[in-house]
Amino acid sequence: MLPLGEAEVLSPGEHITCVAWGAQVHTMARACERAAAEGVSCEVIDLQTIAPWDMHTIRDSVLKTGRLMVTHEAPLTAGFAGEIAATIQKECFLSLEAPIARVCGADTPFPLAFEKIYLPDEFKVYDAIKKTVAF
Repeated sequence: MLPLGEAEVLSPGEHITCVAWGAQVHTMARACERAAAEGVSCEVIDLQTIAPWDMHTIRDSVLKTGRLMVTHEAPLTAGFAGEIAATIQKECFLSLEAPIARVCGADTPFPLAFEKIYLPDEFKVYDAIKKTVAF
């Protein structure tokens, strides 16, 4: 049983905080492994629940890394990554070293036949990690 409102830090890191939940955690973890092979240390966080959500764990991580990337399968517009980004921007504004990255589904109806194109994959997440760290 998962505790409500408690995120899990799956891997500590120094360069960027990476947050996901649900199936997207596995995609994010693969992208973080790819980034680690290039010397980018990702703090990997599984949010686990979004109502309530663990702002404190993410905030503390971003205060350490200075960067945040959030990924989920829902569309970018009105997706929960926007809530996380707004809250963390408010809490960590002076510590942020790059804009907060969001890697989400497209702002279109979900296309069952083109799911692979629509959903964020390992390469889209990896690209966001690289761009955010290099900012």
